[in-house]
Amino acid sequence: MAAAPDSSKRCVIWFGKPGAREKVMLAADGWQVRAVLPQQPADIGMRGGDMVVGLIDFRSSSDNELERISQLTAEHRHMPLFALTPAQGEDDVRMSHPLLAACRQQFPHPPDIKELLRQLQALGDAPLALAHDDVLDTLLGDSEVMLVMRATLRKFAPVDLPVLITGETGTGKEVAAHALHRLSSRHGKPFQAVNCGAIPSTLVQSELFGHERGAFTGATTRRHGLFETAHNGTVFLDEIGDLPLDAQTSLLRVLQEGTIERVGSNQPIHVDVRILAATHVDLERAVDKGSFRRDLYYRLNVLRLSMPPLRSRDGDIELLSRHFLADFRARHRIRARGYSSEARHAMERFQWPGNVRELLNRVQRAAITAEGELITCQDLELSQDGNGAGLGQLTHARTHAERETLLSCLQQSRYNVSACARMMKVSRVTIYRMCRKHQLTLEGLR
Repeated sequence: MAAAPDSSKRCVIWFGKPGAREKVMLAADGWQVRAVLPQQPADIGMRGGDMVVGLIDFRSSSDNELERISQLTAEHRHMPLFALTPAQGEDDVRMSHPLLAACRQQFPHPPDIKELLRQLQALGDAPLALAHDDVLDTLLGDSEVMLVMRATLRKFAPVDLPVLITGETGTGKEVAAHALHRLSSRHGKPFQAVNCGAIPSTLVQSELFGHERGAFTGATTRRHGLFETAHNGTVFLDEIGDLPLDAQTSLLRVLQEGTIERVGSNQPIHVDVRILAATHVDLERAVDKGSFRRDLYYRLNVLRLSMPPLRSRDGDIELLSRHFLADFRARHRIRARGYSSEARHAMERFQWPGNVRELLNRVQRAAITAEGELITCQDLELSQDGNGAGLGQLTHARTHAERETLLSCLQQSRYNVSACARMMKVSRVTIYRMCRKHQLTLEGLR
């Protein structure tokens, strides 16, 4: 749980005229009160570490003033809003104003200031990130395609059959695999993930199925492979389309007979694992080309989970961008706390070829570089029409920066992949993928 902000940095922006007693009670609880009169030109300024909430006084605000407040708060959707309303039972047209729906809670006149303080304290005691009360909350989204995907995932999770997860790069295939495992009966057992394209072809058999001592030069001891270490659990094979043909044959044996053979041995070993596989390529086309076994494809494609691209997830971009920024703010001291309206519109129009992963990267980078509390199109490296700004140069710069960051973390972790993954807050599979992308060999670096 995040620590509550210092009392000197807790501020209530009161849209209207606060009463003397209300100001005193808020101040006694450590909240500064700043009145914003909506009939006067004003902007909402915030310091980077401030805990800021908005309090809209419907009791004294006219319709025109409420429209002005709507314009001010529209630029700060990240700011929690509360409402002070006329006494219950009063017939007031202002109570039908759309702005009221944006408020978390209403306090009718006379307001229960103690309850208001309790609500404010609850905000200060926890980061303003989205809660993760459910396994599937890691697959955020309210769009229809995401609701269908999550419903399908829940159906597949308890059924102990292989699942083929398809979708473009960056759509969250590995996250879905983790969710399938955590919702299955194997949730307390090992979950082993590997990127099939990140393993040198000469080591694939050894990595997956193990080897005996003396099986090849350098094999000084017996080694258990991925499938043995995942016994009774789940194996996630990312980029299954990159698996060499000889390893495909061995994998088919696992699916058909539930056995493996270590390299250098002809003794079958029983393994009980559930296999989840992911790919961003068309495996049916790979089968037609002869680069992927047809019988293996049919064994893997028992249950199929499709991850939708971000551009088809209506309404999810703003939800995800808010969540990523709130999560980043909970871990780092930054000034940015929301997005300008132009930035939100640009994100909605952008096609996101890198999907959720690209959105996360852009948000984190913008959160660091933003000069104000609102992230702009320029911070996101997007033009207002939703196109990438200077895309070629920016891509080269980002690639170089990503490579340097990866190298730095590998050096600091003494080339321990697990430690490097923890430092970069990504999975081990992602570290292997990034090493392959930037043509870095861990053996050579070590």
